Amino acid sequence: MIHAAVAALAALLPGAAAFVTLLPGATEPTPSPAPDFDPNSVTPTWVGFAITFLVAVAAVLLIMDMVRRIRRTRYRAEIQERLEAETDVEADGESRP
Repeated sequence: MIHAAVAALAALLPGAAAFVTLLPGATEPTPSPAPDFDPNSVTPTWVGFAITFLVAVAAVLLIMDMVRRIRRTRYRAEIQERLEAETDVEADGESRP
């Protein structure tokens, strides 16, 4: 299969065949060693659950903190607008005869 791909590439580009054959593992696949364990029996155990639970708790706490900060900023902006409106009304009242 790889030799067919190299031949097709060589037909399209003159110098490509020499480059592709120099790549390590391009001509023959290397087998990987068999694992020493049964991949179907691997489970995350309680450690995986604990890490997932802690990440979820951290995300919930960060979201709650963000909502609190946004709400605080919005309330401060509303109070600032009210104070500016009151000072504008007082300034208009003093300027009238």
